[in-house]
Amino acid sequence: MIGGMKRLFSVFLFALLLLGVLAYAAPAEAANCYLHYNGTYVCDARPRLPDFSTPRYPNGSIFFNRTYAWLADGAPLYSSPGGEEVVPATEGILYYTIEETVEAGGYWYRVGDNWWAPAESMQVIEAPRFRGLVVNNQPERPFGWLLYNVRPADGPGMEPPEDRERLPRYTFVEIYDVADGGDGFIWFDIGGGRWIQQTYLGLIDLSPRPEGVGEDEFWVEVDLFEQSFAAYEGDRMVYAGLVSSGLERFPTNEGLFQVYARNREWLMYGGEVGDDYYYLQDVPHTMFFDDDIALHGAYWHNEFGAVRSHGCVNMPPRDAEWVWYWSEQAPNDLWVHVHSTDQDYFLQEYGDALAGNAGVLNH
Repeated sequence: MIGGMKRLFSVFLFALLLLGVLAYAAPAEAANCYLHYNGTYVCDARPRLPDFSTPRYPNGSIFFNRTYAWLADGAPLYSSPGGEEVVPATEGILYYTIEETVEAGGYWYRVGDNWWAPAESMQVIEAPRFRGLVVNNQPERPFGWLLYNVRPADGPGMEPPEDRERLPRYTFVEIYDVADGGDGFIWFDIGGGRWIQQTYLGLIDLSPRPEGVGEDEFWVEVDLFEQSFAAYEGDRMVYAGLVSSGLERFPTNEGLFQVYARNREWLMYGGEVGDDYYYLQDVPHTMFFDDDIALHGAYWHNEFGAVRSHGCVNMPPRDAEWVWYWSEQAPNDLWVHVHSTDQDYFLQEYGDALAGNAGVLNH
């Protein structure tokens, strides 16, 4: 009887120990483990968050009290409502912040350096709503956004079915396979056997830290081919989105730079009247890194994912704001790494490995 009780006690003690081991091991499964660019995993004890999440407006965001407007070509500005002309009419890309609206024989807007414009010569605009995503866990596969409304095909190089619904522009996608379509383009499987041609996508992949950037330093990668960007803390990606870099005649230079001047809002103007003149008031969150080239928000267009600028890196306003506040915490002046991914990069890097490895990418 005593021996039976001893055996029962031993079983009970083993069960307790097993429960203790399971309880101790459980947090490890919930740990936040992310893929390092060299193929190893790094873990911490925090519960795992969703891989991607939308950014929040920070306290003190300027976008709660800004109204932007486009000034029509050939419209002058005045010293007061109905007063004398103080800024002659011109042509170009002309955008202002509306500071005040008054009624004086019609509605007038106060803009710029205490100038006034009749409401009929200005068009109020809405800043772009598109924004990138916070990256909570290291991405296990390339990802990005559609740049056009697109009907996916059933395979690489194939024509999409006519009755297939179009996916809207700026749809977020992850990449599950890549193949040569035999039509001169690389094609990507975005899940469910839906294939999209390379030119319809702006993609992002995990990149190694550039030589010269410290393991705890903050840096932003700008990919001129993909027209995308990613923000990193050392080797860890923390944010990503789309950009618009310089046109062919106003290229954004490649290289490794550091931000040397930061302005919450900044007046930008230049170019030649009748050609490429621009006057942009209150450009938000400018971070100059290469002479007069800066990362900054662009409230006057919604063409992210395509070249557009006079050399600067245009960002969706909310993305520039996020990078601005995030980089204030950096132990360094923010690094900016500008480069151009080879158009065949994804095919050379992964081939058919994406689907076969179930999303675990070994760089």
